[in-house]
Amino acid sequence: MTDQSIPQQQVDGLDFGSFALGPAVLEALDELGFTHPTPIQAAVIPEALAGRDVIGLAQTGSGKTAAFGLPLAERHQHGKGVRGLILSPTREIAMQTKKFLDVFGRSHHLRTVLLIGGVRIGPQFDALKRHPDLVVATPGRLLDHLERGTVRLDKLEDLVIDEADHMLDLGFLPQIRRVLQALPRERRTMMFSATMPSQVAGLTRQFMRDPVTIDLTPEGGAAEGIEHELCLVEEKDKKRCLIALLANDEGSTLVFLRRKIDAEWACRQLEVEGHPVERIHSDRTQAQRTQALQGFREGEHRVLVATDVAARGIDIPRIEHIINFNPPETVEDYIHRAGRTARGKLLGRVSTIATWRDREMIRRIEAALGRKMTRKEVEGVPPYVELAGPRRGRIRRRLL
Repeated sequence: MTDQSIPQQQVDGLDFGSFALGPAVLEALDELGFTHPTPIQAAVIPEALAGRDVIGLAQTGSGKTAAFGLPLAERHQHGKGVRGLILSPTREIAMQTKKFLDVFGRSHHLRTVLLIGGVRIGPQFDALKRHPDLVVATPGRLLDHLERGTVRLDKLEDLVIDEADHMLDLGFLPQIRRVLQALPRERRTMMFSATMPSQVAGLTRQFMRDPVTIDLTPEGGAAEGIEHELCLVEEKDKKRCLIALLANDEGSTLVFLRRKIDAEWACRQLEVEGHPVERIHSDRTQAQRTQALQGFREGEHRVLVATDVAARGIDIPRIEHIINFNPPETVEDYIHRAGRTARGKLLGRVSTIATWRDREMIRRIEAALGRKMTRKEVEGVPPYVELAGPRRGRIRRRLL
């Protein structure tokens, strides 16, 4: 259902009964087998229930949805207008959040409406007429409804900005500012992010009141259970390297590519090679993206090919292997991609295919990780090797 569906690090000696949560919410937790909070939940829930503004920094898969969802479910009752808003960067994350709130808001008869793009707007008009209490939305579609006057946020009490750094990656900062300016100034605000770029810090200074910052990100930003590999090859050998990596791996694998055309190529090529594969990118309809994710989650296909933008909402519990067909454009993007594996207590592997042209980005990633990535030679693919000596980062092709 959410990032709570996998084994996660828990806080010893603490259970959800330790918080000021009512019997109905605790009963729902017990029915789902949620007994002990994760560190981000243990730190955020008491502050949120006390009415504090919260900045939560934690890696993907740490349990952030419950950290804000449980206080919302506890605090609000049905029939008082829209009192809570959760802004999400992608349709997929928004849909997962709504499912969580549907479960834990049931005890207070809370009605949550989902406002996302890529789907017909008519059913959203109908849902808004049924007097929702909570809104989960992507920024663009929410602004559409605000401009049409089909949603009112003048009584809002709680705002959650989820995956704030992803929002900025996707260019949502202007829309976020427009939404924030339309909200009551007297409200509680929670913001969650895996990293804290300067633009996120700027939002906190401008739109939050004396927030408490809870920083549980691991050193270097990547989960400890990840093995980082680097495959240095010539440009013309990158596609062969991808095929070879997948031929030697039987686990669930997410392949990142930058362009939609490359994602289509990779999917077709892997199908020819006999791999059960699907793809998601921005040209796919919402129904196609949802179907691809569901098939990947249920093991119908073990390989999912995705572009960065489409993959922002991926929340699959047990992805064993991430393959970067290209190094990402920023260190933060690398951390986000890597965060799709090693969720909770699980282990994972990230393989990055790179050429000598990528040496500066590789250096930056390794500096952020605090260690060098393991150099991996792929059978049948001529590797590059790095030269030792003062010209740090210099790479040459091994002559075979």
